Amino acid sequence: MSVALTAIGDSFVEGRGDVRPDGAFRGWVPRLGSQLGLRGGAVRNLGTHGATTTTLVREQLPVAVSVRSAVYGVVVGVNDLVSDYDRNRFADNLTRIFGTLNQGSATVFTATYPDIPARLPVPDRFRDLLRERFAYANAVLAEVTARTGTLLIDIAARPEWARPEMWTEDGLHPSSLGHRVFAAAAAEAISSTTATTVAA
Repeated sequence: MSVALTAIGDSFVEGRGDVRPDGAFRGWVPRLGSQLGLRGGAVRNLGTHGATTTTLVREQLPVAVSVRSAVYGVVVGVNDLVSDYDRNRFADNLTRIFGTLNQGSATVFTATYPDIPARLPVPDRFRDLLRERFAYANAVLAEVTARTGTLLIDIAARPEWARPEMWTEDGLHPSSLGHRVFAAAAAEAISSTTATTVAA
C-alpha cells in the first residue's frame, strides 16, 4: 500500500483545536492534502492524542513506513517535554524516527516547538524549567533534521505563532487558524523541494 501524504505525531497532528461542525477534528493534515491537490484516500493521519516520541517509535513509525508515502509529516515531542521527560530518550527517539523515514526517497518535514510554556497555567518556576526543555528540544531537532535531511519548519521563530488567536484556550493546541497557517507553511516548505512528486 502507498499513499502520497502520511502524518504521524500527537494531538497537533490529530487535529485538536480545529473542530468540524459534526464535532470531529479536521486539522492541518487534510488541509495540507487539499493544498497539495491530493484526494482523500491519498492522505493518512496516524496522529493520536497524548502520543510521545516513544509512541511513534513503537506504534506509528512501523505503520508509516509500511505505507510508503511520498511525503511524511511529523509533529511530536510536547508530551515528552511536559510530562514524560527523558532528554536522552527524547534525542534517541527523534534520531530513530527521522533516520528511518529518510531512508527512502520521501520528503520528510517537521516543525520546531514554539513557546507553549508561555500559555500554560503553571507556576513560574515550572514554566522556566519547561522553557529550558523546549530550548534543548529545538537544538536537538535542528541537529537531527540537518543530519537526516528532514525539512524543518521553524515556527518557533515566526512571530505569528505568539498571537493568542493561533491557539485554543488550553494553550496547548492550535486553533483552526493555527492549523490553517501550519498547513500553508508545510505546503510552502514542500513546494520548495523538487525531488519529490506528491501527485496521486
